[in-house]
Amino acid sequence: MSGIMSTRLGGGYVGFADLPNQMHRKSVKKGFEFTLMVVGESGLGKSTLVNSLFLTDLYNAREIIPSKDRIKKTVTIETNCVEIEEKGVRLRLTVVDTPGFGDALNNEKCEEAIIKYVSDQYEFYLQDESGLNRRNIVDNRVHCCLYFISPYGRGLKPIDIKFMKSLHDKVNIVPVIAKAARTLR
Repeated sequence: MSGIMSTRLGGGYVGFADLPNQMHRKSVKKGFEFTLMVVGESGLGKSTLVNSLFLTDLYNAREIIPSKDRIKKTVTIETNCVEIEEKGVRLRLTVVDTPGFGDALNNEKCEEAIIKYVSDQYEFYLQDESGLNRRNIVDNRVHCCLYFISPYGRGLKPIDIKFMKSLHDKVNIVPVIAKAARTLR
């Protein structure tokens, strides 16, 4: 017998060799948090893609804003949370939507509200992590940003490049060419 001793508790081994299994069980029991941000002009299919990806109906009671009201509207930040469970694994999904992005005639500063929101979420998380009670910290940092690019036109617009350059060091950005199948017909 070697000099290494293992302890058996409740049918499983306890020790360094079982640490990955222990961490896996603990994570599955606690559940996961994921925050997804969707950014793009109106009508590109952002809500349809999110509903299809997660088999939920996050945007069922959404109202269509008339075009005359959209002229004055600025970028707003809306969050929708849903608890999803699949095969015993829980996921708390937060979808951050940015209605009004790129819809105005002058889009020079439309990304500022989004960048401020992302930076604020990192700041809130840092404050919670620096506190004394770190047991029930909710992670609202944006983990991924789906950036919808309009398929109409000739390539990226200046607003697309400006937005991705200003946010790429804070969030993982996944560019999505929206409704590309329609333009191929």
